This record gives sequence, structure tokens and C-alpha cells, in this order.
Amino acid sequence: MKTKLALAAVLAALALTACAKKEEAATAVDAAATDAAAAATDAAAVATDAAAAATDAAVDATAAAATDTAAAATDAAAAATDAAAAATTAVEEAKK
Repeated sequence: MKTKLALAAVLAALALTACAKKEEAATAVDAAATDAAAAATDAAAVATDAAAAATDAAVDATAAAATDTAAAATDAAAAATDAAAAATTAVEEAKK
């Protein structure tokens, strides 16, 4: 009888030890998951900043390209105006 009681006590002690180790493992897994989530959040923040910088660069590049195109169009319009004036002068000279 004492042997059975001692065996039951040993089994209970082993069961409690196993449960405690499972809780420690679960706590470690939770901590690792929390750390991984924090790292993922940090990575997402860095990616968001990079996307914002890329967007700003694209806007700046688009604005620069639009400005260059507008300047070229203005130059072309000035050249067309000069050509029209020259043609008008030529027509008036031809009428004389």
C-alpha cells in the first residue's frame, strides 16, 4: 500500500513537472511570437517610409518632367509665332 502511495506521489510530481514545463514552453512561444510581431511591425514601418519616399520622388520626377515639357511647348509656340510672323512679312513683301 505504501508502495502504491509512493508511486502515485511520484507520478503526480512528474505530471506537475511536465505541466510546468509545458507552461514555460507556451510562455516562451508567446514571447517569441510577440517579438516576431514587433519585428514585423517595425519592418512594415520601414516599408511604409520607403514607399512614401518613393512616392515623393515620383511626384518630384513627374513635376520636373512636366516643367520640362511645358518649357519645350513654350519654346515651340514661340518658334511657331516667329515663323508665322516671318511668313506674314514674306507675304506682305510679296504683295509689293
